[in-house]
Amino acid sequence: MKAFALFLSFSLCITAFGYSQKKGEEVKIQATDYTPLVKSLESTIGTLYLVISGDKKEKRDWDLFYFLFAPEAQLITTGVNFENKMQAKYMTPKDYVKASKNWMLKNGFHEREIHRIVHNYGAITQVFSTFEAYHSTKDKSPFSKGINSIQLMNDGNRWWILNLAWTNESPENPIPEEYLPQDDDF
Repeated sequence: MKAFALFLSFSLCITAFGYSQKKGEEVKIQATDYTPLVKSLESTIGTLYLVISGDKKEKRDWDLFYFLFAPEAQLITTGVNFENKMQAKYMTPKDYVKASKNWMLKNGFHEREIHRIVHNYGAITQVFSTFEAYHSTKDKSPFSKGINSIQLMNDGNRWWILNLAWTNESPENPIPEEYLPQDDDF
């Protein structure tokens, strides 16, 4: 994971470069190439966790977040509503950013994967990714735990997140043992 974090940091350093501008000239900007971050399943999942994580007041690279998802992708949060009934809320990646961005900046949010189960068939992959969420990397214990169910597709060139559904652990819905960290995990 440390090697991946170093790779991501290096990749993100390839950012926009401006050239000196004379009056009346347009500024030429080189766009960031995020392609290396979606070449493998490992880098795609790792980038998903890293791009949403940050301390209070730390801006996220939402362009990179959007780049991870297929055009029609959905993010789906599930849980019990005020009437104690299970419900699902469907969002586009833009809806997710709109709903989460200010809260993340105000509170800090670091989501860390602690276990993963992967199933592949052809070009599609289903990942059950158990997570812990912290406000800061200095926190001793998570404020939330849960499971991300991530459906992906590899088109031969890159990985696309097709859908991401998640649910948080609760006293009534503890994470099953098979989805908790094992001896050979990260």
